[in-house]
Amino acid sequence: MDSYNQTFTGFILLGLFPPSKIGLFLFILIVVVFLTAWIGNLSMILLIFLDSHLHTPMYFLLSQLSLIDLNYISTIVPKMVSDFLLGNKYISFIGCGFQIFLFLTFGGAETLLLASMAYDRYVAICFPLHYATHMNKRVCVMMITGAWVLGSINSCAHTGYALQIPYCRSRAINHFFCDVPAMLTLACMDTWVYEYTVFVSTILFLVFPFIGIVCSYGRVFLAVYRMHSGAGKKKAYSTCSTHLTVVTFYYAPFAYTYLRPRSLRSPTEDKILAVFYTVLTPMLNPIIYSLRNKEVMGAVKRMTHRICFAKI
Repeated sequence: MDSYNQTFTGFILLGLFPPSKIGLFLFILIVVVFLTAWIGNLSMILLIFLDSHLHTPMYFLLSQLSLIDLNYISTIVPKMVSDFLLGNKYISFIGCGFQIFLFLTFGGAETLLLASMAYDRYVAICFPLHYATHMNKRVCVMMITGAWVLGSINSCAHTGYALQIPYCRSRAINHFFCDVPAMLTLACMDTWVYEYTVFVSTILFLVFPFIGIVCSYGRVFLAVYRMHSGAGKKKAYSTCSTHLTVVTFYYAPFAYTYLRPRSLRSPTEDKILAVFYTVLTPMLNPIIYSLRNKEVMGAVKRMTHRICFAKI
């Protein structure tokens, strides 16, 4: 095994698509989702940047969410697509470490950013008169910087550990990307200490932010319930419930995957759950958070009118 470890310095990703018609269908579906996510998130970034009406804290946070999602899905899907088309599932040791670092950085930053967005809605609805004070440009920059920095620090710690583990078993990772828990099954050392750190990181980056989001939206729902306007209630309930659904759609499978002990994990189940938070959520976020928003649609109309007027 030691000679194998020395001569073969990469990994084989077994992937998501089975070699059948079902696999081809899933491949086409993933490509469509990837393109939709790219178009949706890139459009949101450009729209928020170009339209002055959207230069507010909420949309500043939304633009960052789109930027994270754009990079997040690009870290995973292109490699999946190339592996399926070329039939080469090999990934180098350094390439695997780079993918781990990007995945954990973007994933961690997104969990914290979603919590910041929930806080923004909480302040806007529950304390509208103090919104400009609590959610000014400086606070937004601090929230965004904190999300990126903390996500990077967490990512560096896990990536460094993954790269120094001695791998002396099969180098076939039963996943469609370099996921550290899936790689631990290939290690030839006891990794219980690291599994404990994964549990702690999951609590800090997933469970606590999710509790904060639920509490924020709980206060929002209570404030909306006390509103006298029926139309206002309906709009607020629709917006907040949709946001909470998408947040749950992202956090729940992520937390469920990383909180379970290795003995209870299933490679097939892990891959299915990973599709939710690595592929589907980046596509849904611009649709749910932005494209259903009347202010965003108004910005789209203004931008379309501006482009058409410029051509004339």
